[in-house]
Amino acid sequence: MSKEISKVQAPKGLITPEQAKNLDQAFDSRHKLISSSILKRADNRSTWYALEEIETFLAYAKQQASDLGYTLDGIRIYEGAYPEINGEAGYTTMFIMPTGRSVKRSTKRLISTSEESEDIPDGEGLNMGNTGNPPEANYPQ
Repeated sequence: MSKEISKVQAPKGLITPEQAKNLDQAFDSRHKLISSSILKRADNRSTWYALEEIETFLAYAKQQASDLGYTLDGIRIYEGAYPEINGEAGYTTMFIMPTGRSVKRSTKRLISTSEESEDIPDGEGLNMGNTGNPPEANYPQ
């Protein structure tokens, strides 16, 4: 491990590449069912976002959350699907929504008015990442 990486605190929830492979393989039967029963072709299995897009989104989401009376405290990743076009079902996608706690502004400080993180109403999400290559590719790509 490099000295630079060892200075950074590891986040909670890290998994090993082997654990990632196990999760990916456990999804195979669902992916096959969606692909064969709904799409009639191989469906998308992953979404890629450039680091700059993620960093820009987080900065934007923090500002938007504040403007909407929330403190950004995380993101929630949802699975979705693009709508049917010309009788052909759309690919699966993943989109990111900001989460936070609502706050009340007093003259000296912010006071949280919600106990649990929630999706921020009217908060804009991030979508339009790139599909896998090919879309149905398993981990790792």
